[in-house]
Amino acid sequence: MVERMPLRLGVNIDHVATLRNARGGYHPDPIRAARAAVAAGAHGITAHLREDRRHIVDLDVERLMKEIAAPLNLEMAATDEMVGIAQRLTPHAVCLVPEKRAERTTEGGLDVIAGGVALRDVVKTLSAHSRVSLFVAPEVAQIEATAKAGAAVIELHTGTWCEAVIHDDEKGSLDEFKRLVAGAQLAASLGLEVHAGHGLDFETAELISTLPEIAELNIGHYMMGEAVFTGMDAVIKNMLAAMARGRARVGVPG
Repeated sequence: MVERMPLRLGVNIDHVATLRNARGGYHPDPIRAARAAVAAGAHGITAHLREDRRHIVDLDVERLMKEIAAPLNLEMAATDEMVGIAQRLTPHAVCLVPEKRAERTTEGGLDVIAGGVALRDVVKTLSAHSRVSLFVAPEVAQIEATAKAGAAVIELHTGTWCEAVIHDDEKGSLDEFKRLVAGAQLAASLGLEVHAGHGLDFETAELISTLPEIAELNIGHYMMGEAVFTGMDAVIKNMLAAMARGRARVGVPG
């Protein structure tokens, strides 16, 4: 029987800020959403401070640090500006992600290999005060490079798998899930704490939760959309229930 490790839920509140920014002003308040998520049982909050500030802005991050008791996972690009902000605010965790101005959301994983020495230096700098995670595709070379870069955590990009599931691509979804399984096993064997995220819904979160190596899921867009219809409390509790169902299947044959 494979050990059933604890599994945490990090809730990404970026798109509450997206809705606020569409109209301007202060409503809806992403910090209020974070507070509600934590009250409903979320273990942490994730927010992506992008270069163009399209959703989360600097004041949001500062307020999250001051007003939310749960750990903050700050997603950011490995730029001098963002490193400086992270050094000043010292969030619990920093997740380095690729970033392009033209993309709607983060596309694909970070190219850790291409990041080379410069990326390793960023990881070393940030690790002085925060747990550092690298957001990567489940590819052997990138996972090995993540461990060599000195990161404590790897977050596996689940978006390609989730897209295949949504489009009923049985072969594609099976192939991608196998890559995630192998990637999680490799990352854990290299001493990395394994997280996963991007595109997850109730169904895919339940399935990915069956992987015993995974310690945390970070989910945002889907839950914020569902919260419009069911409320934050219900969507958080439903997601936690889906994760618990998946975790209960760890080590169960078939």
